[in-house]
Amino acid sequence: MPGFGLTFGFTWLWLTLIILLPLGGVILWAGSLGLERLAQIASDPRTLSALRVSFGLSLLAAVLNAVFGLILAWILTRYDFPGRRLVDAAVDLPFALPTAVAGIALAAIYAPNGWIGQWLPFKVAYTPLGIFVALVFIGLPFVVRTLQPVLTDLDRELEEASATLGADRPVTLLRVVLPTLFPALLTGFALAFARAVGEYGSVIFIAGNVPYVSEIAPLIIIMKLEEFDYGAATAVATIMLLISFALLLLINLLEAWTRRRLGHVR
Repeated sequence: MPGFGLTFGFTWLWLTLIILLPLGGVILWAGSLGLERLAQIASDPRTLSALRVSFGLSLLAAVLNAVFGLILAWILTRYDFPGRRLVDAAVDLPFALPTAVAGIALAAIYAPNGWIGQWLPFKVAYTPLGIFVALVFIGLPFVVRTLQPVLTDLDRELEEASATLGADRPVTLLRVVLPTLFPALLTGFALAFARAVGEYGSVIFIAGNVPYVSEIAPLIIIMKLEEFDYGAATAVATIMLLISFALLLLINLLEAWTRRRLGHVR
């Protein structure tokens, strides 16, 4: 490929400047605290609680987005109905909407006296459930937009062949369609999860930020920075980075294994 060496070098230079150097700086700063201090910060009950809230709710939100994102992408791709273009455009709203605006809107809607919250028998805003709602809101477009091109390119002759061999619709969906979509579904899941873990703006207004209940890990980092405790902030950030990297590596390995199993080696 002409120019491969130049473009490859430029790619690594850009990747280093934009991603590797900042992340490396965070890890080095955290490492300068020493193992004892790092262990103390990592084992702090408040930090552990915030990490559980962030990662636990992010995983749950990504799972829900994977299910309903698949359904929504299927409907938008396979069916023509009045208002389809409007629904398709609305999927991108979390991309375009400032995260703070999204958080304020969700808090206003789901607050105990909000449009929806006042009719619910349980409390949504200022609880972990409110965080979950916000994470679902910001993560859904990643799954839908990842699956749509794959569904568009999916050969419908495979479904027709399955039907001619006697398979009904559920069997065709489970045995033919879903295995083909699974790698793209995993990619959308990983993107939604990664976005949810680091989300701050849309969560902070609806979370309530109650320690040990609805406090997220990014808020712990912000609090440490406001206290000028940069070492502790970088330590929490490093812990989040390592956990996120391990989970995303596991998802990518699963995706690669699925692609090889289906013969879609890349």
